[in-house]
Amino acid sequence: MSHPTSHPLRLADDITRQLGQLSDHLSQLPAPQAAQVIARILDPDDGVLGGVAHLVITGSHFAKGEAERGALPAEVWLALGRAANELHDISLDLDEHQDLLRHLGTGPATTVAKPPAPALLVARRHR
Repeated sequence: MSHPTSHPLRLADDITRQLGQLSDHLSQLPAPQAAQVIARILDPDDGVLGGVAHLVITGSHFAKGEAERGALPAEVWLALGRAANELHDISLDLDEHQDLLRHLGTGPATTVAKPPAPALLVARRHR
């Protein structure tokens, strides 16, 4: 009989490997297909990002209990809670762009007279 934690550990390893494969595929897809994949990944309910956020929230709940028992430092629980909140906020920010990504993935627009001007990229740093 296998150890009860071996399956979840194998599952985590498999998911990590599959995420790497997805990244490799994404980097080679044409723009419309890449947009569709990105839209699916970013779907807050059924996408990878939402799933990862849910995992971090679950980890935060676990860490809270362990911190209350004294088995983990409270900093671990607080760090996981912050990560869960950040992922949730990022999900909300990206959810605003779901329709655009899905539309981009359906093919070229027929009513656009000229392509939109490229946007300046701004990097935000959170401290």
